[in-house]
Amino acid sequence: MAELSERTEAGGAAVERLRAILGGSAGNLVEWYDWFAYASFSLYFAKVFFPQGDQTAQLLQTAAIFAVGFLARPVGAWVFGVFADRVGRKTALTASVALMCLGSLMVAAVPGYDRIGAAAPAILTLARILQGLSVGGEYGASATYMSEVAGARRRGFWSSFQFVTIIGGQLAALGVLIVLQALLSPAQLSAWGWRIPFVIGAALAVVVFAIQVGLKESAAFEAARGGDQPRSTILGLLTKHPRETLIVFILTSGGSLGFYCYTTYMQKYLTNSGHFSKGAATTISAGSLAIYLGVHPLLGWIGDHIGRTRLMALGFALGAVAVWPIMTSLAATHSDAAALALVCAALLFLAGYTAVNAVVKAELFPTPVRTLGVALPYALANTLFGGTAEYVALAFKQAGHESGFFVYVAVMMALASATAFAMGDPRRLGLIEDE
Repeated sequence: MAELSERTEAGGAAVERLRAILGGSAGNLVEWYDWFAYASFSLYFAKVFFPQGDQTAQLLQTAAIFAVGFLARPVGAWVFGVFADRVGRKTALTASVALMCLGSLMVAAVPGYDRIGAAAPAILTLARILQGLSVGGEYGASATYMSEVAGARRRGFWSSFQFVTIIGGQLAALGVLIVLQALLSPAQLSAWGWRIPFVIGAALAVVVFAIQVGLKESAAFEAARGGDQPRSTILGLLTKHPRETLIVFILTSGGSLGFYCYTTYMQKYLTNSGHFSKGAATTISAGSLAIYLGVHPLLGWIGDHIGRTRLMALGFALGAVAVWPIMTSLAATHSDAAALALVCAALLFLAGYTAVNAVVKAELFPTPVRTLGVALPYALANTLFGGTAEYVALAFKQAGHESGFFVYVAVMMALASATAFAMGDPRRLGLIEDE
């Protein structure tokens, strides 16, 4: 009977852990679906807000607003990071989803330039700022919450679902795009069809909000609540954990630049430089993302066995070597299958980082400052390198030196690889308290 009771308790704990992982993942998926819907549909609504200029000029202006949204992410990381460290990870997650819902509704409803003139891109920019605040807070709260509830033995495996849902959000946005491309004409998509995904995102956010309200707080946060612990502040983070903060910044710089190169920018690169049709580019992007999503739990499991920082360093090193031949080959090929294989290869190398990045960063910080420590340097690096990736790539192309962007990506990945090799294994520090 005692053995049966122990098994029942263990089974109940496993179910509770799975519920927490799925609940945290659901919010992450919706957040990133809304975030990437902008990038996925910008091919259609760019001229609605910026009617002047050719396609590259219009995409350049929408990419600039995409980058402006990233400027709000460090502020969101600071506000929500402190909030999650002081009030709770779960509460921060639900608040960020609500804010993302508001931003999506604004994008769905804003009139075009032909109706309200310069106010149209101004309102679009404001909506992106709200979404930037939301996503800036979501990453740190989600990474921290999922790492804390995952348990020590399979922390890499379970926390890999944090990035699975980021990819899932982008894949969902591309899936909606594929469906709408099949149901609507290009003229209908450019006129009004591009608004549909933002309405969907707002509705999904309401559903996830209801799910997350019922989640339990992590045991690590509950154990630290109310004790004689230092308060989460930027000054305290920078003075007491400067090395760890810099590590997160460098890893994120290389990872985010590579991620946005091979995901959001790839769709534009395939149409603008590879001369694929918009439909073919969308299908290639969606297919590569589906495969990319699927390898994350496997790589998270491998990281648990061989060392997560080793896996990360290897992925970055291979990515740095491969970026030039992959990107130049994509511009030269006319085969959809070859293009899909090349993008998948690039994303497989990148997955060495993305599969384990959340837990590696979370393990660097103690509980009272963990969310802020993960979120703030991540958001700063995303703003400087991830948010500007499309703009920098298009600027290189417009200047006639597109290959300069490939060198830029390779250098940043090489720097991240060297950092991962040098940092050691955070698992030995034992900073995440196990249940």
